[in-house]
Amino acid sequence: MLSIIIPTLNEQKNIKNLLFLIKKGGFDNYEVIIADAGSTDKTVEIARNNNCIITKGGLPARGRNNGAKIARGNILLFLDADLKFSPKNFLKLAVDYFIKNDLSVASFPVVPQKNNILMNPLTLNLFYNVPQKVLKKLFPMGAMGIMVKKDVFEKVKGFDESITLAEDHYFVQQAGKLGKFDVIKEVKICMPLRRFERDGYLRTVLKYLLCAFNMGIRRKPERKIRYDFGHYDKK
Repeated sequence: MLSIIIPTLNEQKNIKNLLFLIKKGGFDNYEVIIADAGSTDKTVEIARNNNCIITKGGLPARGRNNGAKIARGNILLFLDADLKFSPKNFLKLAVDYFIKNDLSVASFPVVPQKNNILMNPLTLNLFYNVPQKVLKKLFPMGAMGIMVKKDVFEKVKGFDESITLAEDHYFVQQAGKLGKFDVIKEVKICMPLRRFERDGYLRTVLKYLLCAFNMGIRRKPERKIRYDFGHYDKK
């Protein structure tokens, strides 16, 4: 069984679409757990109407960990609430590849939901997708969408809740030490740009570069790097 865990905070604009994509993803043996951090919009109502399991969230690391505690599946799939995917049967392709290749943890290449001069498939390939593939044995990388065996998740003790940015990359690195990591190239995450647009492209990129530097040198991202959760759609 697959347990899909989604941390949310005021995601009514996105969660309905993601749940629809999951339903049409070509794989039926799953449950969806919404770890909500106190939404004041209709996020939880939409989730309940789509037969999701609701649990208490927090920052993304805590939400993912809380979701995993009640997950029944032997494979966990952590997703951000604002994602889209290609192709339509992404869920079946991901699960089939994960099982066939006996993976312990996996992630996906990324494309933008919309293109501009700063963020497009070329720049993402150059700065993320190609390094993710080339360095997968030395420096496993994964963000926004992470698939992992539940027993591996438990051995790593989940996501480090003291890390407020790039905790997903750090988790993948730790999980990759306990088994086989790979990039499921048949499935692409379509990434929104709201974080870049809200916080600024340069500022956001510099934050992630600093996190990558810390993981490369100290093996853990800097705890003091600020992460704002749920503010991207505010005026």
